[in-house]
Amino acid sequence: MKQRLLVLFGGASAEHEVSCLSAASVLRHLDENKYEIYKAGITKEGNWFLTDSPVSDVEDGSWKKNPANKKAFLSPDTEVGGLVVLEKDKYEVLPLDVVFPVLHGKNGEDGTVQGLLDLSGIPYVGSGTAASAASMDKAITKMIVCQTGVRQADFYLTDRYTFASDPQGILKEAEDHFGGAYPLFVKPANAGSSVGISKAKNSRELFDAIRIAAEEDHKVLIEEAIVGREIEVAVLGNRHPNASRVGEILAANEFYDYDAKYINNQSKTRILDDVSEEKEEEIRQAALTVYKAMGCEGLARVDFFLSKTEQVVFNEINTLPGFTNISMYPKLWEAAGLPYKELLDKLIALATEEME
Repeated sequence: MKQRLLVLFGGASAEHEVSCLSAASVLRHLDENKYEIYKAGITKEGNWFLTDSPVSDVEDGSWKKNPANKKAFLSPDTEVGGLVVLEKDKYEVLPLDVVFPVLHGKNGEDGTVQGLLDLSGIPYVGSGTAASAASMDKAITKMIVCQTGVRQADFYLTDRYTFASDPQGILKEAEDHFGGAYPLFVKPANAGSSVGISKAKNSRELFDAIRIAAEEDHKVLIEEAIVGREIEVAVLGNRHPNASRVGEILAANEFYDYDAKYINNQSKTRILDDVSEEKEEEIRQAALTVYKAMGCEGLARVDFFLSKTEQVVFNEINTLPGFTNISMYPKLWEAAGLPYKELLDKLIALATEEME
């Protein structure tokens, strides 16, 4: 009997378009012999629709214009057990066995949807509410990783309200914290796909970078710049997770920003093959340490820097990494001998395992 699987995509997030790209790739690789597949899209305004749009329309965003779309939502009532679909003056419940929330960033990867799914009692792919929320918040992640012994970049935390009330005071505090050293990276604490991230090379740029980051989230993280290679590890599993081979990002831009990740096709990824087996294993173990400390389940991509002296420095963790046709997470598992289609099967199996 086929599992009734809902692929949830879009979202009220700056990463809405990336989610649609990821969902389209997931939908193309799902085994229709194993799953009865349903698609539900969330608009940028937060409206939910059950859609029968083809994958190509999910990919380019035109699914929203489908006149056959039906208003739908997940109920927090465990007795419902599915998607509530509205049509004129009546409704029906679409029973579900599992949900794959292919959602990135705010209102999707940050514990909000996970909390709703927990209340609904429907199994879902990925980490739970607490791990999703903590991993999405870079400031909280920093505090947790501090306890693991895994090295990470030095940081200074501020917020939009404090900065607005005393911008020059915050600039001085931040510069003093880093001993006047530049460049610095400035990030919104809660955003993904490098949205709102800037590299500041002086005080004026630091001011602008904080302002840009504060538009995305009220908490702003300022980090020392680590000179080194950008590397990533894919982690898969629940109680006994496994780490993939190590991949390297060759960014087309000055750093791996939103444009370099999703728009500029000059960015490249590759399997890291010029370090010792011992160094690669050190990186993999660091990824597993962070994954477990954050309480993750199902999957995550853990990002590091490898400095010129081969120091491994943690950067960030993504609990629902990109699944586009150029995304590192599925590529790393393909390199480890786990094809995309089988990876999806494994993730769905892990989702239902945690509910048993």
